[in-house]
Amino acid sequence: MGEHLAEITGWVLVAVVLCVVVLFGAMTLRRWLLELGGGTVECSLRDLGGTGVWRLGIGRYQGDELQWHQIFGFRRRPRMVIQRRGLVVLGRRDPSDGEAEALTGDAAIIEVRSGDSKVELAMSLAALTGFLAWLESSPPGWPVDLPSGA
Repeated sequence: MGEHLAEITGWVLVAVVLCVVVLFGAMTLRRWLLELGGGTVECSLRDLGGTGVWRLGIGRYQGDELQWHQIFGFRRRPRMVIQRRGLVVLGRRDPSDGEAEALTGDAAIIEVRSGDSKVELAMSLAALTGFLAWLESSPPGWPVDLPSGA
């Protein structure tokens, strides 16, 4: 009886380890596919109308959209899409002490409004420079509202 129980326990552990490896592999493959076409940046997001919790993710520039994908997940579709047209940058700040633990070391935070939704994006200074350049390079006639010093 004891040998049989040990054998079953061993197979259960093997199955659990295989499931973890498959899930990790699927998340790694998803991230690789997202980054394959380029135009991606690590970007944390906090929805100011929702829970207010920082979520780690990847921002992907697709034409006039910034598509935000949660890093730990399996969806191919973005969790949030931020349209460049009509996007307003409300301000920029450094992370507070409590936020700094959850974000990358050189993160800067910008608050943006797109339509009715307000979000904060945290990204490296180099990624922020790219984001602002993407905003400023919008087609002629599109409003871009950047505060001074952003």
